[in-house]
Amino acid sequence: MGPMRYEGTIYRPPSEADAWILQATLGCSHNACTYCAMYRDKAFRVRPLEELLEEVELARRALGSKVEKVFVADGDALVMDLDHWLPLLGALRAAFPRLRRVSCYATAMNLCAKPEAELRRLREAGLALVYVGPESGDPVVLRRIAKGAGVEEHVEASRRARAAGLDVSAIFLLGAGGVERSAEHARGSAALATAMNPRFLAALTLTVVPGTPLAKLEATGRFVLPAPEALLGELRTFVAEARPDDALFRTNHASNYLPLGGRLPRDRERLLAVLDAALQGQVTLRPEWARGL
Repeated sequence: MGPMRYEGTIYRPPSEADAWILQATLGCSHNACTYCAMYRDKAFRVRPLEELLEEVELARRALGSKVEKVFVADGDALVMDLDHWLPLLGALRAAFPRLRRVSCYATAMNLCAKPEAELRRLREAGLALVYVGPESGDPVVLRRIAKGAGVEEHVEASRRARAAGLDVSAIFLLGAGGVERSAEHARGSAALATAMNPRFLAALTLTVVPGTPLAKLEATGRFVLPAPEALLGELRTFVAEARPDDALFRTNHASNYLPLGGRLPRDRERLLAVLDAALQGQVTLRPEWARGL
């Protein structure tokens, strides 16, 4: 949405499809995850505040009353200092009278690096939601995919965000453990989802992207992606064992074979019934050609 000058490919969560996207940072400050090709074409940098405020003003003139959600890109915009964030959030509030939500991707490292008082100031200034992608709750898998943070850091990051009043959306990646760690990955991810206790919870499905370190491992037989039925089995374990207090759960990302939606724990039995039907071949899965990154 909007007249913007974007650099490279822009990525956003499915739930931000109707958001205006402001590219405040370019790339990802970590940019080492073995499966991810999203930001390999960009050197990380934070765009000058003056540029960002100019873009907000352009969007105000073009879209002002239409914008209700803003997603601040790229990979981990939370890394920006408060002297960038606070003027930016103020400008967004002033530009868009119907603004309901500002969100961004964040890493566990970003959240743990900011004092809780700073996170609270961001929340008070208008940042409402952070998307955090541990991808796995298995310590072995987290190391192998070079996530940069372990189980404990992700639990602490979520605790800090929630204590500041920020909503957390936690994202897990079916297949990240390969065939070898499939069971440990599924169980560990459910345990981490429980411990992070996010408001929103999503499962995506790993696609091995050419040019990534993971693709090289796959080419030499050191990584084998589970078959679709095994990926559904991981999802079933995850749904059966994840125990957040009350999370909106989605598998609506284009990468998934089976789109699901509901609340955990409230809708657990209904979700499991659909998964069991799919595992028995009674539900048509999304065809390979229709899946996306």
